[in-house]
Order: sequence, then C-alpha cells, then structure tokens
Amino acid sequence: MPDKIVATRTYLLVCAALLGLTGATIGLAQLDLRGWNSVLALTIAAAKAVVIGMFFMHLRSTSGMTRLVGVAALLWLGILIVGTMDDLLTRGWLPVPGR
Repeated sequence: MPDKIVATRTYLLVCAALLGLTGATIGLAQLDLRGWNSVLALTIAAAKAVVIGMFFMHLRSTSGMTRLVGVAALLWLGILIVGTMDDLLTRGWLPVPGR
C-alpha cells in the first residue's frame, strides 16, 4: 500500500499552529489565573499532542489498527494518571504511626 503524500504547506501550517500553541503556553505562564494556569496549560499540551499525533504520526490517514493502538495508549495513560491521583489524594486518610 503506497503512503499518502502530504503537502509541504500542511506541514508548515501544522508547525505554525504548534508554535502558536507554544506561544500561548508561554503567555499563559505570565498571567495569574488563580489555579487555572495548570488546567489551561495541560489543555494546550493535550491539543499539541493531538496535532502531533494526527499529522506527524500520520494517525489521520492510517489503518484502523494503528488508530486502535493510539486509543489504547491514551487509555493506558489515563489509567496511570488516575492511579497516581488516587494515591496522591488519599495519602492523608490513614494515620501514620509515630506522628
């Protein structure tokens, strides 16, 4: 199966979008949004990850199995994040002996 040829213009637009999102992250770091900085920065990072996955990893134009692997990777990442947050948020529930 021949690979789909992507135009140079597409890569330049994707690069400009990634640079714009990086600039938005830098600009966001300069603002005081009272706790929303991390949420917005992670949202921008997720958008950049989607753009990279779709265009540079060619998930947009590949077969179903490759897309399934990408979704499975995101699911596994979600499981790891939920497990870490579960541990972090429940550490103070049990008393520590000797404290």
